[in-house]
Amino acid sequence: MRTPRDLRPESAAPAGPLWARVGGGMQEIGSGRRHGPADPAFPPPDGPWDELWSGSRLVGWAPAGALARAAAGRAEQEGARIGRERRAWLLGRLGHKLRSSALALQESARQAAHGRRELLELIHDLALDVGRRALALEAVALDPKDPPRAVMMGAVLGLAASGARRLVPPDAVVRASEPVLVEALTRTYEWMGGQGSAITGTRVGGWWRLEVLPAPGRRPLAVPELGEPLVRHIVDTLLEGWLDAGAADRAVIYLPAG
Repeated sequence: MRTPRDLRPESAAPAGPLWARVGGGMQEIGSGRRHGPADPAFPPPDGPWDELWSGSRLVGWAPAGALARAAAGRAEQEGARIGRERRAWLLGRLGHKLRSSALALQESARQAAHGRRELLELIHDLALDVGRRALALEAVALDPKDPPRAVMMGAVLGLAASGARRLVPPDAVVRASEPVLVEALTRTYEWMGGQGSAITGTRVGGWWRLEVLPAPGRRPLAVPELGEPLVRHIVDTLLEGWLDAGAADRAVIYLPAG
């Protein structure tokens, strides 16, 4: 699944390499490479790099010796732009999928009303599908109402991934909006195949690292956007964490420790 990368023309890109913060991760301007989490303890590859700060927030990385104030301003602007583009792309894709599902439901209901009673079970399935796609669209379109707070990871995983093998320390606490965290882990669990998947949690500096291994016989989602793109938006943008989906056989999520 391809998502929008750095769409700015090469002539408009800032001079020299630059990493910009997007949510809780970093993206290299021009190449679209991702790195994370956004933390002074985790500099990008191919350094040396200087940290770029805006107040108390790390906003990017620039080559050693760069003008920090100017580079930080560019990093903030680029990060905001990339975030807007990602969200707009995902909203467009999910909106298209929702409309397609709604039209299929409408047509099946019309045929059932004219005597095609065998379509009733299909109508039920289509209605559930419309609901799932609408909830996904809502998750991207609306900003969280509940502020971040300390949340016990084990309790949330029991709710969001009850069929997974869970190896997370009982004292694992993250700082997050609880409803958004439940949504993120539920979507990750479904993306990784649901029942039979495995989740391991370890503390890494100021983060909790969750490694999610897929269930045996995992199948691709019918709507690919409900997998990595949606999980990345929720984790990176709404939770200020970082999703590492670079390996095909697992997903790794970093969440701020509480």
